[in-house]
Amino acid sequence: MADREYPAGKQTAIAELAEDFSSATATVLTEYRGLTVAELRELRRSLGEGTRYRVAKNTLAKRAANQAGVTGLDDLFTGPTAITFIEGDPVEAAKGLRAFAKTHDALVIKGGFMEGKALSVDEINKLADLESREVLLAKLAGALKATAQKAVSVIAAPAGQVARLGAALQDKKAAAGE
Repeated sequence: MADREYPAGKQTAIAELAEDFSSATATVLTEYRGLTVAELRELRRSLGEGTRYRVAKNTLAKRAANQAGVTGLDDLFTGPTAITFIEGDPVEAAKGLRAFAKTHDALVIKGGFMEGKALSVDEINKLADLESREVLLAKLAGALKATAQKAVSVIAAPAGQVARLGAALQDKKAAAGE
């Protein structure tokens, strides 16, 4: 994109968008043509904390993305574009966007960006299929607890066997000595 001088207001908008791109752990671009203001409000609420859904002009958003080092999205900046800036769990935001898109045909997921890589719609759907961070941490904690319990029982088993052997020898000795 050729260097172009933008008016101060647009430069501010580009700087804000570039900051949003830089601070986000992931971004998802959507087309929102046909959604009402009330539906957009509902979508924003459904995405939860740590996620912002922002409508932006394509030329400004493209410039801001490039300034922030977000590449591979230029072809997605067509038509009415809104950007989901995710600072929290990208899985939860992807689930929220996909669920909303299923009930509102006007919302179309175009693609996204995460961990230095452009994401296709299929990759965003795969992300939405993952379990949330909290669920994965709970499963990990459960697995660690189970492993610790198994380790304790393995360590305790020989001691228990020695105690039972000692009791059996004592009983045998007592029976032989009577």
